[in-house]
Amino acid sequence: MTRRVPCRLASLLLLLAVLLPTHFAWSHPIDSSSLTLTEISDGRFTVNWLTTSPTLMRELAQPAVFPKHCRLDDAVLNCGARGLTGPIELPWLAGSETRVMLQIDWHSGSRLVRVVDGRSPRLTVYGTPVSSGLQFLKPIAIDYTRLGMEHILTGYDHLLFVLAITLLVRKGKQLFASITAFTAAHSLTLAATVLGWLWLPPAPVETVIALSIVLVCAECLRPADSLAHRAPWLVTFVFGLLHGLGFASALIAIGLPETHVPSALLFFNVGVELGQLVVIAVFVGLASLMARSKRPPITSRALIYAMGGMAAFWTIERGLTVFAN
Repeated sequence: MTRRVPCRLASLLLLLAVLLPTHFAWSHPIDSSSLTLTEISDGRFTVNWLTTSPTLMRELAQPAVFPKHCRLDDAVLNCGARGLTGPIELPWLAGSETRVMLQIDWHSGSRLVRVVDGRSPRLTVYGTPVSSGLQFLKPIAIDYTRLGMEHILTGYDHLLFVLAITLLVRKGKQLFASITAFTAAHSLTLAATVLGWLWLPPAPVETVIALSIVLVCAECLRPADSLAHRAPWLVTFVFGLLHGLGFASALIAIGLPETHVPSALLFFNVGVELGQLVVIAVFVGLASLMARSKRPPITSRALIYAMGGMAAFWTIERGLTVFAN
C-alpha cells in the first residue's frame, strides 16, 4: 500500500506537467503597449510610443533609455553615423508584469521585433562590430541561446513531441540517434526558412506538428514491430522538418540582428538543443524513479493518453483555423 501512493503522486505530477502549462498559455493576458522606431534617414528614427494604460501614458515621460550616442529630440532619435547600435533599456519594466512590443524598422527594409518584459527589460541592437576577434559574438550568443531555450521550454507542442519520442524509444543509443535526426532535420528547415529559401503557410504547419504528436503517441501503444519502433530516427527526421518550420516562425517573429543573421540562427538553434537535452534528462530521471514502483506501465500509458488527447485537441483546433482561412 505504501508504494502506491508515490506512484499515484508521480502520475499526477506528470499529468499536471502536461496540462497546466497549456492552461497558463491560454489564460495569460497580452499587453498592448508598443514602442516603434522607424528610420527616416541614416541614423535618424521617429519614436512612436503607444499604450492602453492611462497611468503609463500620463506618468512616463520617456518610455526607453537609448544608447549613449543617440539623442532624442521631439520624438526623433538621432544616432548619427554610428546608427542605432547598443542597448535600449526600459528600466521601469523591471519586476512588473507589463510587456512591451519593441519594433525597429530600418529604411533598408530590415525589421527587428521583440517582446520586452520585466524579467529582461532591455534589447541589444547589434551593429557592425567595433571590437576585434570574436568578442562581438558574445551578446548575440547569450541572447539567442537564451531565446532558443525559452522557445523550446514554452513551446508545449515541441515539448510533447520530444517526450513522446522518449517514451517510444527505450534504448539509449536509439534515443540518441532519434534526437540527433530530429535536430538535423529541424536545423535544415529552420535555416532554409529564416534565410528565405523555403516558406509554407504557418497554420497548416502548426496543425501537422500537433498531429505528429498524436501519431507518435499512437505508436507508443502499438507493438514493437512497427516502423516507428524499428527506425525511430526516420520518423523523427521526417517530423523534425516540420518542427523546424515552427521554430522558424517563432524566430522570424522575434527578429534577427540586421548584420548577424547566421550567428543568431546558429545560437538560437543551440539554445533549442540545450532545452531539449534538459527536458529529456529530467524526464528520464523521473522515469527512473518511477520505475522502482510496482506500476510504471500504467503510469506511462496514462501519460501517453494525456499527451495524445491534448495533441488531438490542438490538431482539431488548428485544423479548423486552416479551413476557416
